[in-house]
Amino acid sequence: MALPVGTQFRYWAIAAVVFFVLLWFLGDVIMPFLIGGAIAYFLDPVADKLEAWGFKRIWATITISILALIVFVILILLIVPSLVNQAGQLINLAPQIAQNLRDFLIERFPDVVDQDSVLRQSLDQIGKTIQDRGAELVDAVLSSAMGIVNIALLFVIVPVVTFYLLWDWDRMVAAIDDLLPRDHAPVIRDLASQIDRTLAGFIRGQGTVCLILGTFYAVALMLAGLQFGLIVGAVAGALTFIPYIGALVGGALAIGLALFQFWGEWWHIAIVAGIFMVGQFFEGNILTPNLVGTSVGLHPVWLIFALSAFGTVFGFVGMLVAVPVAAALGVVTRYLIQRYKEGRLYKGLSEGALLPEDQDDA
Repeated sequence: MALPVGTQFRYWAIAAVVFFVLLWFLGDVIMPFLIGGAIAYFLDPVADKLEAWGFKRIWATITISILALIVFVILILLIVPSLVNQAGQLINLAPQIAQNLRDFLIERFPDVVDQDSVLRQSLDQIGKTIQDRGAELVDAVLSSAMGIVNIALLFVIVPVVTFYLLWDWDRMVAAIDDLLPRDHAPVIRDLASQIDRTLAGFIRGQGTVCLILGTFYAVALMLAGLQFGLIVGAVAGALTFIPYIGALVGGALAIGLALFQFWGEWWHIAIVAGIFMVGQFFEGNILTPNLVGTSVGLHPVWLIFALSAFGTVFGFVGMLVAVPVAAALGVVTRYLIQRYKEGRLYKGLSEGALLPEDQDDA
């Protein structure tokens, strides 16, 4: 006989409290395992595909690990130094960009930007502030990241955890399924399947979209001659993970830098704008429908809220678990709403409404 709803709720509430308490106190400790689990989850379909082609699971895992190592080395040796270099140049160039913007506004709108206006004083401070605080921000981010993920965790623990989780993924899923309470196993499996579809559609699909768009933007902008094309493409690609934000921030940043670099050469500026138009058309009509799907059950507002809330409360670790937790809460909420609409509280007893169990008795 199934447990009463109240008892079930208490058990799930206790489990949720334990989860958040562990996340709060052990965040720094469990982070490499969360990163390894996320990477293993992302790569599990690739391992399954290799198994379908005749690879044993261990050889599929080894093959994926070798390819991932090659990609990682290429990133470290070629791309990361260029990103850091361009970020430093952009920070140092900020005062000149702000000065040019101020001169442009003074020339076009002298009455608005007079000597004592708040706007002019603000513009005078923008470039200086960015230059002074930009380097501090980069250093703080890097030092904070290294405080959380030191060299040993980054280069040893995460790859090892990823390897073993990817190797044992199917066995772990089967073991967890064997531990499910028998009365509730079908419902839990159905909810887990929906959560997996949501995460697969969003994390795997949107992650792939981010990589493709980021690469496209970076390469296209560099070919177009934009001075900071690599870092703009990286920013736009990374922020594409949050729907609409990547295009808005990346497009505004790229066009703003193009106006500064190519002022008067309007065809150059049009090319930069056209790159983002092509990227958005490609994303909306080809990449997202095929890789993410038309509906993944994660509304952009809900996703932004989850990232902000978990990031504020639990820090970087919270941002890692924000999307899975948001997906799980969304699926559970839809399930509870469905059950509510099937219940007596929603339907009532007016107009001869019968519940499913009443219909069975009739």
